[in-house]
Amino acid sequence: MKLAIIALASAMAATPAFADGEVGKLITAADTARLDSYETTRKAALDEARGGDLADLAVLDRLLARPAVSFSDADLTGDWRCRTIKAGGIATLVIYDWFRCKITDDGSGWMLDKTSGSQRTRGRLYDDGDKRAIYLGSLRYNDDPARDYAADPEMDQAGYAFRTGADEWRIEFPQPRRESLLDILELQR
Repeated sequence: MKLAIIALASAMAATPAFADGEVGKLITAADTARLDSYETTRKAALDEARGGDLADLAVLDRLLARPAVSFSDADLTGDWRCRTIKAGGIATLVIYDWFRCKITDDGSGWMLDKTSGSQRTRGRLYDDGDKRAIYLGSLRYNDDPARDYAADPEMDQAGYAFRTGADEWRIEFPQPRRESLLDILELQR
C-alpha cells in the first residue's frame, strides 16, 4: 500500500500542472465559437499577414515553423518575456516589443499573468491533449485591476497554447475583440 501511494504521488508530480478539466463548464458560448473557428480564422489571418513587412514575416514564419511538443514534462512556472503579434485585421502584421509575463501554479493549474505593457492578460491554462492547452483569460489595460474570466464578455480571451521547446511556447487567440483576426502571444525564458 505504501509503495502504491509513493508511486501515485510520483506520477502526479511528473504530470503537467493543468487545471482540472473544468474548461467545458467555464468557457462562454462566444469563446467556444471562437475556438471552433480557429483553423479558418488562423488561415485568413495568416493570409492577410503575408502582405506585411518582410522582416516581420520572417519572425512570424520562424515562430510558426516550430513544431508543438508535449506539455507533459514541462514546468512553465517562473518569469518569461512575452510579446504580442497581431495578424490580419486593421494592420496586416504587427509585432510588439518584449514585455514581462509570469506563470504560477496555485495547485489547480498554471496561471499566466502578463505584468507589463499596455495590453495585459491574466488567465489559466486547461489541458486539451498532450501538445495543446486552452487558455481562458481576461484582457486589461495598463494597471487596471485584473478580472476573472467571464466577468466581462468584452474582455474575455480564449486561445490555444502550444509548447514549442524547453523554454518557449505561444498562445494563439482567434478573433480577438479588437484590431486583428489572430493574436499570438509568444513566450520565451
